[in-house]
Amino acid sequence: MANSIFRHIDKQTLIMYLLFVVMGWVCIYEASYDSSQMPTLNFAHRSVMQLIWIGTCFIAAAVILSLNINALLSLANVIYGAVVLLLIITVFLAPNIKGSHSWLVLGPVSVQPAEFAKFATALALAKLISSPNYKFFPASKKVLLIVLLICLPVSIILMQNETGTALVFLAFALMLYREGLPQYVLLTGLLLLVVFITIILSAHSTTLGSEGDMGRFIDINLINIIAIIIYNNNRGRDNSFKTIYLIIAYMLVFLSTILINKYFIKVNFVNISLLLSGGFVSFLIFYLTKTFKLKYLWVILFVIGFIGYAYLVEFVYDDVMKEHQRTRIEVFLGMKDDPKGAEWNVNQSKIAIGSGGLFGKGFLKGTQTKLKFVPEQDTDFIFCTIGEELGFAGSSVVIAMFIVFLFRLIKLAERQLDTAAKVYGYCVAGIFMFHILINIGMVLGVMPVIGIPLPFYSYGGSSLLAFTILLFIFLRFDAQRFSSYYN
Repeated sequence: MANSIFRHIDKQTLIMYLLFVVMGWVCIYEASYDSSQMPTLNFAHRSVMQLIWIGTCFIAAAVILSLNINALLSLANVIYGAVVLLLIITVFLAPNIKGSHSWLVLGPVSVQPAEFAKFATALALAKLISSPNYKFFPASKKVLLIVLLICLPVSIILMQNETGTALVFLAFALMLYREGLPQYVLLTGLLLLVVFITIILSAHSTTLGSEGDMGRFIDINLINIIAIIIYNNNRGRDNSFKTIYLIIAYMLVFLSTILINKYFIKVNFVNISLLLSGGFVSFLIFYLTKTFKLKYLWVILFVIGFIGYAYLVEFVYDDVMKEHQRTRIEVFLGMKDDPKGAEWNVNQSKIAIGSGGLFGKGFLKGTQTKLKFVPEQDTDFIFCTIGEELGFAGSSVVIAMFIVFLFRLIKLAERQLDTAAKVYGYCVAGIFMFHILINIGMVLGVMPVIGIPLPFYSYGGSSLLAFTILLFIFLRFDAQRFSSYYN
């Protein structure tokens, strides 16, 4: 049976994994190279330590491929619970390393349990969604359980001050969408992001009076207009023209308010917006009591929830988030310049990549990386080493390989006949996609710096082992398709 599993493993994915691991080790060697301190077997050196982790990963991969996949899936909840418990222990026992409490130090080895929470959560979701008679939507209890499975490790990881790792769990949206997540849920997520950015961009604006009024004014009116559209669409007939008329009437109210403000008395535009929201909600409540249609209740909750969220964003941003987190966001949004602080990593990274030209400076000839101008150049910012020493051509090859890898994962996920395998496969594809897109994007300066590794390239035993386990459990799922053993 073991021979059958190894024979049916997807060779293309396996070859790409091996290429990534080898190329990643070469990049770590380049980024951490120091000609004056390179004893052959110096275990304190990162390239040597990474070799040990690579060997560990190969053993772990072989063990996973030989496992009974049914037994592994039956233990999904146990694995998930054990990882959550380890995350809780980490909060209290982990030392403060660069502002976070996410690493357990075990002698000469440091382990980051949050990395393993990704595959544990994916496995638990696969087991839940593949359970008999399971219905994703509109089974509210099941949906709440899915949310709980995802949000529990996220909340603990946030307590460790590992915001970047917590954000990776957004990658499960790909799987949820594939399994029937309604489009309005994704649009809700987009609206949450728009409200967040609008509030932050106007945090110091006094155009409408007090600081932040402009953002609140824009968001509340945006929410009101969207609610009007939802309300009319829920009425079961074509109300396109009526929707347009209502929006025009809504805008006329504000035009009148502007004239009153200019020629008669000063008004607070945010309060006017809230007054309109209250009037609309009151109308919906009255309509709900007469028709008893719950679809109008969702519109009411939409308006109240999003307005509450708009005010909550201010509180979280001002009183909960740390100064360096606010600075990173403001620098990314172009609100401030901090070339020697939050912008330093990205600026130096872009200089390193740009200096590589078309074909790069050559192996071990990168000046920016050798002179250590780029912080974290062998971990989160390792792609700048690729850009400097391999140039645009080499970087393009690496990106193309990642794109092929992602498409291969999606193809493997789509061909699965078993629900658990398909769900897990899309979780894997989503996690890798998020890591690759955000990591390369932040190195190029087009994504915020949130501190997540580039799969198989960034130095780190925990991330390499976690990515290996994540991938090979899926390869084991895929290999089962040819096995009569799976039952």
